[in-house]
Amino acid sequence: MSTARYDVVGIGNAIVDVIARAEEDFLIGHGMHKGGMQLIDEARAHVIYDEMGPAIEISGGSAANTIVGVASFGARAAFVGKAKDDELGQTFAHDIRAAGVAFTTPLAADGPATGRCYILVTPDGERTMNTYLGAAQHLAPEDVEAELIAASAITYLEGYLWDPHNAKEAFRRAAALAHVAERLVALSLSDAFCVDRWRDEFRDLVRGGTVDVLFANEAELKSLYQTADFATAAAALRQEARLAVVTRSEQGCVVVNSGGIEPVAAFPAERVVDTTGAGDLFAAGFLVGLARAASHETAARLGALAAAEVIGHLGARPATSLKALAAQHGLAP
Repeated sequence: MSTARYDVVGIGNAIVDVIARAEEDFLIGHGMHKGGMQLIDEARAHVIYDEMGPAIEISGGSAANTIVGVASFGARAAFVGKAKDDELGQTFAHDIRAAGVAFTTPLAADGPATGRCYILVTPDGERTMNTYLGAAQHLAPEDVEAELIAASAITYLEGYLWDPHNAKEAFRRAAALAHVAERLVALSLSDAFCVDRWRDEFRDLVRGGTVDVLFANEAELKSLYQTADFATAAAALRQEARLAVVTRSEQGCVVVNSGGIEPVAAFPAERVVDTTGAGDLFAAGFLVGLARAASHETAARLGALAAAEVIGHLGARPATSLKALAAQHGLAP
């Protein structure tokens, strides 16, 4: 993989997060599933925004957060995602480039506004997301450049791309191009409700070899195999996936492949402020380790370190250099 120009290219929804604190009564009153993500239309987006408390705006999007984490580790990163040429779109493009990520997808001149995700953070740090995809759903196969995919050791895709038809086709094109170039394809399942919508197709991607590396959390894994028992789900995953990593919050994670199921401990978090981005940043660390030919255990520890950093503050992107943090813990990738 050392011949690659980029360690990881991410493809996902270009979204700006609008984050506010909320009590659980607010979620119940608006019919939201705590801890989940639901797609909303523009009208509902306006209702939620008008009724939520004081908010901060931070560039987000699951795969975009991961790629910013990759860059924070000092790795070479690129991102593909669609935003509109409006105020939020310009903010998104500025922020991801300022993080050291190559971003060349043209901003759309017309069509729906840049996507945004309204995130309600309850006192326990759990986040509940309401996503208006907007321009992001118009990511198209032609936005995926063959040269960029071939130049990247790993192409990382978010499960949320499976919702809009055009983005799904962009996903398929990227995976095919990566494999032609003998590169790896990684997928994050993104959300248990997303898995509910696309369970059979996600399993086909894994079984059929479209996906080489799968990321999931415990809830997503159980949804994928429709069981409440983690051991049963992990055993089924081992039969189907080439390589998978399942995060389990404070219990750390397990690395799953044909050789077995290897647990790796979590990094202790000093405090939990906002769990937004924990899975995204875990993926960042693991992908950097994988691209740099580290052991799976080291890659998982890099992921755990990044996840512990991001849950200690509001927002889904690192507030400090992950490269420096890794060096402090003897984990420099």
